Amino acid sequence: MTDGDHPRFPLLLPPDTAGLDGMRATLTGADAVGDLGTDLAATLAWVTSVARPHSLATTWELLASVAARDVAAARMLEPHLDALAILDEAAAAGFAPDLDTSGSWGVFAAEGPGMRLEARRDAGTWTLHGTKPWCSLAADLDRALVTAWVDDTHRQLFALDLRDPAVTARPGPWHARGLERVVSAPIDVDGAPAVPVGDAGWYLRRPGFAHGGVGVAACWWGGAVPLRDPLAAAAARDSADQLSRVHLARADVALWAARAVLVETATVFGAGGEASEGLRANRARTVVADAVETTVAEAARALGPGPLVVDEAHARRVADLQVYIRQHHGDRDLARIGADIAAGNAAW
Repeated sequence: MTDGDHPRFPLLLPPDTAGLDGMRATLTGADAVGDLGTDLAATLAWVTSVARPHSLATTWELLASVAARDVAAARMLEPHLDALAILDEAAAAGFAPDLDTSGSWGVFAAEGPGMRLEARRDAGTWTLHGTKPWCSLAADLDRALVTAWVDDTHRQLFALDLRDPAVTARPGPWHARGLERVVSAPIDVDGAPAVPVGDAGWYLRRPGFAHGGVGVAACWWGGAVPLRDPLAAAAARDSADQLSRVHLARADVALWAARAVLVETATVFGAGGEASEGLRANRARTVVADAVETTVAEAARALGPGPLVVDEAHARRVADLQVYIRQHHGDRDLARIGADIAAGNAAW
């Protein structure tokens, strides 16, 4: 996994890609965090110091490279960068929210049964009321972009100061064995002021929605890449049999194919102008999720229980990935892909 005691870099891009020199300094900063991903305060302090890359490809490279170091750290970095990208996208679209963008950010857009966050406007001021589920690190972040219902059928994006006394972050329930420090629990909001970011429905309509979804997949992929290395080591032993090489090959081919998909997707999205970005994003996420599931399964079959019980870093990586990959919508994304193809939107 390592080159001079550091994970391989770059993972996705050619070594001479513009922007990678600056990213090396960013990753050196990550390496300097003694307990990256487990020391929450130190990791979030590093997250807020990260400068946004100037292209989609280098953003995904950064996310994958961080995940190769620590999955939880990538899980903290990804929504922070996504929130800043959304704010830039809003400004480019003609929306100009007056916001302090300093500090750490999250993006809370999930919905859940029995919970509803509503936005109300009175004399030009928006306030949020209700409960929002799955708000990762809400007790530890400074601010978040949050979707809230403005009527019975439409949601709108708002910037919310999580330190406002009208916002209460619940401590759980959170019994996770993977991503255990990234508590994702509801927040209760009782009239906290919020700043609109875009109009109703803009959050889902914008091209960056698809881009952000694949950014998460880049984290999954980068987190799985180091699992290939113990498979390669096992297959290289003098006592190795053909089966150990089969396990390695299955993981390698799956990760290689997913890497190709991520690179092509970044190229297409970076060029702009594709009408079916949602379809391409769902395809890419599905390919990457399948590759990660394959890699985790092949590592378990080839290596047995040993690394899961005696190698803390390996066990934590597997546990983190198994929680993180559940952000994939699985068969629901496949159903969306099938619907798009049936509607004639199947261009490759």
